[in-house]
Amino acid sequence: MDAVKDKWLVVVNVFAASKKAGSVWKKAAVMLEQAGVPYKAMFTGGEDNAIEISRKASAAGYRRFVAVGGDGTVHDVLNGIASYIYSSDASGAVLSDFTLGVLPVGSGNDWVKTTGVPRDVRGAVDVLAEGHTGQQDVVRVSILDRQDHEVVKRVSYMANVGGVGLDARVCEIVNRKKEAGKRGKKLYVGALLYCIRHRVPVRARVICDGEEVFAGKYLSIAFGVGKYSGGGMRQTPLAELGDGLLDIAVIPDIPLMVIAKEVPKLFTGTFHTVSVLTQAKCREVLVIPYSEADAEPVEVDGEVVGRAPVRMEVMAEHINVVMPGPRQ
Repeated sequence: MDAVKDKWLVVVNVFAASKKAGSVWKKAAVMLEQAGVPYKAMFTGGEDNAIEISRKASAAGYRRFVAVGGDGTVHDVLNGIASYIYSSDASGAVLSDFTLGVLPVGSGNDWVKTTGVPRDVRGAVDVLAEGHTGQQDVVRVSILDRQDHEVVKRVSYMANVGGVGLDARVCEIVNRKKEAGKRGKKLYVGALLYCIRHRVPVRARVICDGEEVFAGKYLSIAFGVGKYSGGGMRQTPLAELGDGLLDIAVIPDIPLMVIAKEVPKLFTGTFHTVSVLTQAKCREVLVIPYSEADAEPVEVDGEVVGRAPVRMEVMAEHINVVMPGPRQ
């Protein structure tokens, strides 16, 4: 096991970037070898997906991982690591034992915007070779039983931004279009505008660290430890990766004209100045629908993982993430 602790396990998502990730990886592999970075590469598309590859590699002793793909690949690698840590096989392993990096080849690549890793592969390899890391929070996302909120139906782990309501509906549309081979920032913007035009407000209670901060009709609820989602939108622009807190932004049921006026602020980093928002910072948040008809989809790092009710909680330990070092 000791022989692999200092080696990077590179998880290549062969389906990322319209299946172009494989060709990008070939170039990156040469760069890593030239930089003297020790690694072993494993590829999706065979027996295991990125979650299973990462989980099995964690059990085999790997502690340093690189996701070659987009935000979905980062999400899957993190979930593979976490599913090992919080299993009976973990043998005392904790999040802070692990380091996560990325060679970004996806369409959104929102996580790297917060970490500061360059979008180009050459720059990302250079950052990886430098070996500088920081700490970031990981959020456990629990889909709860609609009748008994103490019963957990499904668990996922979040590295960046998640949402309930309109956010998740946008992700559903974008993911369907990606499966059809479409790419680009316009996918997110088009899906967002469609969902706004066809919005259906629902009702929920939002409880942060035991205190109810919102109750009533809403369009969307965003939760972030990172700043960016949806190809560059900033629903939680003040979020910090390692402050131990989730940033919450609730968009209530407001008129279409008001929405249209405020949408540009999603792209300028000033969304937090919108006066109608309910905003909070907390370690744990519960979203409880009023009824089954109000049970909206939940997305985590762009992946739809179920429907509310949902609990999101910042884990006690940080994970290490590769990021550029301080400028000299």
